[in-house]
Amino acid sequence: MFAHSVTPLGPVSSRMSVSHDDVEPVTDHVHDNSWSANLEKPVHADERELVVAQAVDAVEHTASGNHVNLVTHGENGHPDAYLYEALDSSFGDEIEFEYVEQCGCGGHVTRVHVE
Repeated sequence: MFAHSVTPLGPVSSRMSVSHDDVEPVTDHVHDNSWSANLEKPVHADERELVVAQAVDAVEHTASGNHVNLVTHGENGHPDAYLYEALDSSFGDEIEFEYVEQCGCGGHVTRVHVE
């Protein structure tokens, strides 16, 4: 579906899509506490589809009664432009989310409370 080629000199293009299968998962276990998911690594820049997929995965790996801070890459813009609708359609009333702040590095923090 998506490909990312690397040469000895580095990535072919920083704007090329990467396969979601080639990216390390944001977590591998259910968090029974509040935690933060780092979605602002270089691989997340301009990869809104990857950010959404990993954000949904992070919420799914957050136990009820806790929250996850989704820290998204600044290159993707404000999360209300691409993330909030995806969270609503994936979880509906099972979650509540709020925009927390823009980091000094340009990223954004959205807190998702799991009911």
